[in-house]
Amino acid sequence: MFTKILIANRGEIACRVIKAAKKMGIATVAVYSEADRDARHVELADESVFIGAAPSRESYLVADKIIAACKATGAQAVHPGYGFLSENEDFARKVEEEGIAFIGPKHYSIAAMGDKIASKKLAKDAKVNTIPGWNEAIESPERAVEIARDIGYPVMIKASAGGGGKGLRVAFNDKEAFEGFSACRNEARNSFGDDRVFIEKFVESPRHIEIQVLGDSHGNVVYLHERECSIQRRHQKVIEEAPSPFISEATRKAMGEQAVALAKAVRYQSAGTVEFVVGKDQSFYFLEMNTRLQVEHPVTESITGIDLVEQMIRVAAGEKLGFTQEQIPRRGWAIECRINAEDPFRSFLPSTGRLVRYQPPTTTMEASLPVPEGGGVRVDTGVYEGGEIPMYYDSMIAKLIVHGVDRLDAIARMREALNGFVIRGVSSNIPFQSALLAHPKFVSGDFNTGFIAEHYPQGFRAEDVPHDDPDLLVALAAAMYRRYRDRAAGISGQLPGHGVQIGESFVAVIKGPAGAHLHKPVRIVANGQLTVTVGDKRYAIDKSWDFGGIRATGACNGQPFTAQLERHGMWYRVSHNGLVIEAQLMSARAAELLRVMPYKAPADMSKFLLSPMPGLLVNVAVKPGQAVQAGERLAVIEAMKMENILTAAQDGVVKEVLAAQGESLAVDQPIISFQ
Repeated sequence: MFTKILIANRGEIACRVIKAAKKMGIATVAVYSEADRDARHVELADESVFIGAAPSRESYLVADKIIAACKATGAQAVHPGYGFLSENEDFARKVEEEGIAFIGPKHYSIAAMGDKIASKKLAKDAKVNTIPGWNEAIESPERAVEIARDIGYPVMIKASAGGGGKGLRVAFNDKEAFEGFSACRNEARNSFGDDRVFIEKFVESPRHIEIQVLGDSHGNVVYLHERECSIQRRHQKVIEEAPSPFISEATRKAMGEQAVALAKAVRYQSAGTVEFVVGKDQSFYFLEMNTRLQVEHPVTESITGIDLVEQMIRVAAGEKLGFTQEQIPRRGWAIECRINAEDPFRSFLPSTGRLVRYQPPTTTMEASLPVPEGGGVRVDTGVYEGGEIPMYYDSMIAKLIVHGVDRLDAIARMREALNGFVIRGVSSNIPFQSALLAHPKFVSGDFNTGFIAEHYPQGFRAEDVPHDDPDLLVALAAAMYRRYRDRAAGISGQLPGHGVQIGESFVAVIKGPAGAHLHKPVRIVANGQLTVTVGDKRYAIDKSWDFGGIRATGACNGQPFTAQLERHGMWYRVSHNGLVIEAQLMSARAAELLRVMPYKAPADMSKFLLSPMPGLLVNVAVKPGQAVQAGERLAVIEAMKMENILTAAQDGVVKEVLAAQGESLAVDQPIISFQ
């Protein structure tokens, strides 16, 4: 067994590998870029090596720097995590040639399966069902349109070296095929250094189900059941679960055996994932193989009790698998939510900056430790309170994993855990995750990869957040108001007859758009127990509820709750099950006067193109005096490894270009003004 390994990655996956290594008594080496000097993975590792500037192409993607760090520290093996160099055949081969073990598959397996074009051919030769498509590299957008027409729309345009939703577009017509090809090629070149692109038929209403495989250097390969990954937005997974609520035992077995056969065909050693697209009739087709550890590996660990990172290390050290196919259990149900730094109410645009508050929910499960019998909550993260979310890397803040006795139990645990996940300073997708988990179609297991596009066609809006009892949030705001009034009444030195008076009857004013506030009558009675009546609904709130910081826990009408409560001046902000309200408690007369207060409208910015996110302005496509049409490209912003094209909302003439190419932009910074 190794005594020291280097982790050629950053963020939560680097922290995850460090946990497994520590459990095994193995020393760890972290590498870091300029942007990650104070990162959590650097702090957790036994030693660390600086490898370059913030952009990944100057640090985490430079193989020679990683190998030099291994030699300088005496690391006998390197774990690549996911992304970056994890599926780079040349890197795996170079590492082995230098006498360093690669904790992952052999370079020839990566070459065969990591390349999407080669893997399609190999799967076909192995008599695995494959989707119709053009599996040769395509040289031009014009040729891409021809091929797309031959296959028949819709088609999927995909970078050969792609992954994680990068370098992937779905085209429904010639225009989308032409533009999608160019965008995919640029993203692939920037992210992976390989601009080959291919096209295949896009199967509508599909399920995305993947099989986790594990092989050793002695010819043994097993599958660790499946993961359901159909809840996706822009081809990036949002919620993953294991097992799938859809497939039958017969399908599970058939998919598992086919995945094992494919892995054996390429002499696969290590953890890997075979992805399938599954139709309504449970017919399945090989999609691709990810020759690395997946982001969603914790759900498989939760239902099997097998530490996948530990197994990867053991296999790389030459050990045999310690179990057979029949010995792999499947217990309970696990769900993972990816908590990303993005604003769900602004088209999920990236949100970078400092984590002013970061308080994950209470955890009862831990990576690399046994799964508790009754299930629990686990958080895998690479951040900490006060740390930065940089613009150079992906947007993941943390992975929230729960394990329950069955699917409904797991959903309930996840909703409660999301309620207690406090993130401030950057926006997060937690409200969106909460809404998805409450959706009747998700709860019933009736969904496919088009679920989000189908149910949120206009994007995600505040009114899309379902809540079975919105008045509960008003009651919690009233309870918080009463808590503050009680404290004020207890202050010493108040003049006799002029002390703080605590009333019972109030009006809750719930903040609405453009000053259109909602008014609700509220009665608050504190007599051994705090009772809040909102309209005709009564809420008995446990007076001993914990209220310190932002997260609040207690019981309401005998049922436990977790919510987030904050005071901003006169307003009380309450978050619960994805719904957020801001409310004031005031007398009936004050509420009446508030109704006639004038509303101050924000400044009109309709004649400006504003940056929708923090990022790098890589291109401005127009000049002053130029006439533009609605839909025409104006500028390109790069943030978190994704290219974002900004287009004209309407016809107009450019007055002035206000930001220069190469400039770092803030949210809502003007880029272009129009006449």
